Amino acid sequence: MALSPSARPPLADEVTAKLRAMVQSGEWPLHQRIPSEPELMAGLGVSRGTLREGIKALAHSGMLEVRRGDGTYVRATSELSGAARRMYQDHTEQHILEVRLGLDTQAARLAARHATADDVTALRALLTARDQAWTRGDYEAWARADWGFHERVAQASGNPLLHELYLSFGSAFHQDLLKQQRRPGFDGRPHEGHDLLADAIEARDEDAAVATVDRNLNSCAEWLAG
Repeated sequence: MALSPSARPPLADEVTAKLRAMVQSGEWPLHQRIPSEPELMAGLGVSRGTLREGIKALAHSGMLEVRRGDGTYVRATSELSGAARRMYQDHTEQHILEVRLGLDTQAARLAARHATADDVTALRALLTARDQAWTRGDYEAWARADWGFHERVAQASGNPLLHELYLSFGSAFHQDLLKQQRRPGFDGRPHEGHDLLADAIEARDEDAAVATVDRNLNSCAEWLAG
């Protein structure tokens, strides 16, 4: 039997896969700038044209954002998150919040069922970081810690698909937090949906976990309506 040569994927596809892996592994964090073109060309051993094809493919999927004169930034951790992020731009904050309510409550319920002691420790550490950042007026760090808390709850749910969907809210959630921070009298250290949620997860009280998430997001909905 004659052997046919194995099909090798185009070099640009290989580069795209390697770039995607760097994002998905967390080596290139969300919202951060990736290494420069010369660094990537040297590291991957490819030409500028081939590298740009890979970057263009991930930019089209929504994972990367090319900013002329400033570099390329990570905008989503997967094609699913990237597509969702672009889709959110066509919907109101109220619609996004209503979808979040469904995901948050299910994440809270499952986290109360499946979270480990390490998850609870991580959640409390993120809340401490949130409170410290708010006290010193570092609102970017405050928003990152607050988002990190909610993302960790989704991770603790034990459902990787729910976690992936939740990650797609990262950019919209971050911007919404910074808008709320500018409200007169706003306190960025609410107990509802945060400290009380961590307590409920640790106690494995699913109903209490869902209830505190409901109260927190309903408060956000009232602010949006106002």
